[in-house]
Amino acid sequence: MKKLLFLVSCLTLTLWAQPTVGAETAVFQVVVHPSNPLTEVKRSQLAQLFFKKSTQWASGKTAMPVDLAEDSTVRAAFCEQVLKRSLPAVRAYWQQRIFSGRDVPPPEKPSEAEVLAYVRANPGAVGYVAAGTSTPGVKVLNIVD
Repeated sequence: MKKLLFLVSCLTLTLWAQPTVGAETAVFQVVVHPSNPLTEVKRSQLAQLFFKKSTQWASGKTAMPVDLAEDSTVRAAFCEQVLKRSLPAVRAYWQQRIFSGRDVPPPEKPSEAEVLAYVRANPGAVGYVAAGTSTPGVKVLNIVD
């Protein structure tokens, strides 16, 4: 009986210590070329850029989104939080666009270092890396709703 009571107490403490469903912790940070004049971007605008429904920044510069590889947990979080779709749903979206000959998805880079290099090399680029990643030579944007 004491063991059962102890287990229930531990479970209660574990559940109590978990963050609430609405409290999102930063899993990624959005990065752009340092010449981009923005300091923040709307989540909806970011989704439009990554789905290529919008192809330009407000300045008129061509937007060049770049993704991490599909097996990245950071990409999965980006899809869920910014694109508001699961990674398999995003994959299905792009398969349909490719099959219909309408468009191709953003390029994928296998590492955060390569995403950062792509963003540094392309003035219209926008990408994302894990929160806490050192981002020399790029600008980090705040995401707003």
